[in-house]
Amino acid sequence: MNFLRARRTWLITGAGVLLALFLVRPGATRLKVRIASSIGSALQRDVEIDRVRLRLLPQPGFELDNFIVHDDPAFGAEPVLRAQEVSASLRLSSLLRGRLEISRLSLTEPSLNLTRGEDGRWNIEHLLERTAKTAVAPTSRGRSETRPAFPYIEAERGRINFKVGAEKKPFALADANYAVWQDSENAWGMRLRAQPLRTDFNLTDMGKVSVNGTWLRAASLRETPVEFNIQWNEAQLGQLTKLLSGEDRGWRGTARLSVDLSGTPAGLQISSDASLEDFRRYDVVETDALNLMAHCDARFSTVDHGLHAILCRAPSGNGAIEIRGEVQRWRFPRKYDVTVSAEKIPLRSVLSLVRRAKQGLPDDLLATGRLEGHFHLRIDDQGTPVWDGGGQAASVRLQSVAAKSEMLLDVVPFALRTSASGRGTGRNSQKQASIKEPRYPHFIVGPVALKLGRPTPVTVSGWMTLSGYNLLVDGDAELPRLLEVARTLGLPALYPAFTGSARVNLQLAGNWFGFADPVTTGAAQLHSVRADVRGLNAPLEITTATLNLASSDVRVQAISASLAGARWTGSLSLPRLCTSLQTCPINFDLHADEIDTDKLNDLMNVRPPERPWYRFLPSTSQAGKSFLARVRAAGKLSANRVVIRNLVGTRFTAQVDLDDGKLHLSSVRGDIMGGKHQGDWRASFAGKQAVYSGVGTVESLSLSQVGEAMHDDWIRGTLSARYMIDMSGQSLGELTSSAQGTVQFNMRDGALSHIVLAGSPLRVRRFLGSLEIRDGQVEFRDATLDSLTSNFTVNGTASLSKKLDFQFVREGASGFNVTGTLSEPLVAPSRRSETQAALKP
Repeated sequence: MNFLRARRTWLITGAGVLLALFLVRPGATRLKVRIASSIGSALQRDVEIDRVRLRLLPQPGFELDNFIVHDDPAFGAEPVLRAQEVSASLRLSSLLRGRLEISRLSLTEPSLNLTRGEDGRWNIEHLLERTAKTAVAPTSRGRSETRPAFPYIEAERGRINFKVGAEKKPFALADANYAVWQDSENAWGMRLRAQPLRTDFNLTDMGKVSVNGTWLRAASLRETPVEFNIQWNEAQLGQLTKLLSGEDRGWRGTARLSVDLSGTPAGLQISSDASLEDFRRYDVVETDALNLMAHCDARFSTVDHGLHAILCRAPSGNGAIEIRGEVQRWRFPRKYDVTVSAEKIPLRSVLSLVRRAKQGLPDDLLATGRLEGHFHLRIDDQGTPVWDGGGQAASVRLQSVAAKSEMLLDVVPFALRTSASGRGTGRNSQKQASIKEPRYPHFIVGPVALKLGRPTPVTVSGWMTLSGYNLLVDGDAELPRLLEVARTLGLPALYPAFTGSARVNLQLAGNWFGFADPVTTGAAQLHSVRADVRGLNAPLEITTATLNLASSDVRVQAISASLAGARWTGSLSLPRLCTSLQTCPINFDLHADEIDTDKLNDLMNVRPPERPWYRFLPSTSQAGKSFLARVRAAGKLSANRVVIRNLVGTRFTAQVDLDDGKLHLSSVRGDIMGGKHQGDWRASFAGKQAVYSGVGTVESLSLSQVGEAMHDDWIRGTLSARYMIDMSGQSLGELTSSAQGTVQFNMRDGALSHIVLAGSPLRVRRFLGSLEIRDGQVEFRDATLDSLTSNFTVNGTASLSKKLDFQFVREGASGFNVTGTLSEPLVAPSRRSETQAALKP
């Protein structure tokens, strides 16, 4: 029993001692210098340690605080390595020999700076160079070994920064786990797992980089045999382009890269495989993933900093793209001699690539044919780039059932030029059919003859560079075929039913980056065009017109067209890059031989039971259908004749402003019924009912013509008046019943034919006054009428249904009343008088 109690006591005591050995970290300040010297001897750098604590279990060693490895002063004052916590394990066998050696150095969240000096050397090259100078035992040396051993250095969750001189680059490796060790007597090894990033961007999907490598002892760094494998997996293309260029270029896909390096820096053999899975543009969705692959072999030498015996091959169908040659001094100034060849590349593969880089292509677009080319890129002895070569796409056929288009091209030639040839590209290098070539390397495309329904084909030619393109389309084309081709190629094109032809001289220019649609500029001469416009019940027929496309606006000039039974001439313009008619104000200067409101009503509205003249304007009920309700326009409108039912005006002009369903006709001038009119009219269609208002004057109006328009010769003479009127409604009845306003009038030298006094019509020398329009009636108040024999004061009303109730009061004598209707008035004395009145027989 006592034995068991004693045994238990010993076990508890032993466990306590072991626990204390695990937990207690006594200070070891006196050993700090020796430890720093031991680690510095292995790394060949000055080492600084703030604090050292002794660790006994699980393995004797030290805990180091604020561990710093200083860099060579030639690379800067910043340490090459810094870690707040480091665990250093002792090599027990070295204690028996009276030495203090570190067998393992474990760093937690260290920061490593890899610096490239002005001479091109890196600050860690000494680790390779020292292998030829220092006899250090392998990391896992034998027990009989007396030489100091290279420690096993490992890091967890570290960060690796890259510097050029004193400048720290934004590129870095985060969450880095790496290790370095001496594998055998003459061999060293390393491994790395990390995530690339840029410190100036928030990149979270950059994939993982892994490096595994070994190098051997050699007399110099250039002769050091190395063997490395570098892999970069699961990198998203958008994040990768932002990492390399600082900007997300809009491409998507998963990139993978594997590189094998073997040999010496003086002659390093490189073999790499790259792949890109599900390549596409960010806003393009395709059901089938596109995978791109390429393999490259080359030899790199630090002697001339060049790549030699380059051979890269990217297969495509039964063909491939190959790159061969060499590049010396890959840093400026470069020297290169490279050939690029494309053999038997199927156009369906090219289309598959384009489909993922270009929006708007028809879903059923098919391409057949093949692409071949051979190019030579070099720098001559004077340092001048010389690029030449060319190729062609043969037996080209593009077909789309949805776009109802088919393009057949025998050959599409292209050539590579170093600089401008001194002449424009195009059919005849004429000014109207040419575009200026750039002065830097570019591809020349075409000329290509494209048949678009006319006897002579359209010629397509131009140039392309790595940054952009500029194409010329010149010739005669049928408009339906031209628009079909544009839609087949994914270019913005109108969809109205067009017929007619055009003589085109257009340029399509744009940049590859940013995915903006190409900008089309130039001119087109339109002939015999017939177009169905949504919202119009009849086609627009253009006999001739000149369409000018500038970068900022579209101008249509020399228009000769017919619409709504009228011939139109003039011009109009509107800005480009608009999303709708509401954001594209149209400026115009149009002239018509005749404007008939009934015909305009038939053109712009579904035939209603009643067709009042004003319905040619957009109304609330038809705002969603009418062309005028959706358009913003401003400009000058003129016409030889304006017909509003029986009212005819000539030499009409007005300034028009139409915006958001509100119409403003200012400076409305014209000759009407022998007189002249000038006014200002407004209309609003934003509410439930259309609202109209107008002010204006008429001078020397022929009242005889008014009677003729009413088919009743009830009045003669001339009239001058100033009016102000408001009205609202949809139908003519609603308008007349809602009309309110005033008219100040002055009638001269005429007659009221139906009012007969003493057997003769009432003759008027002057009829002067004002009338008020309200509640469907016209009211005269104290108007004065001077006849040949008497002067009258006139009061009374007339309804819009032509019913009369007037009192003519003669000053100082009897007067008369007028009732009945306008066509058959009843005249009766207001009191007994010698004056007799009778109806006109």
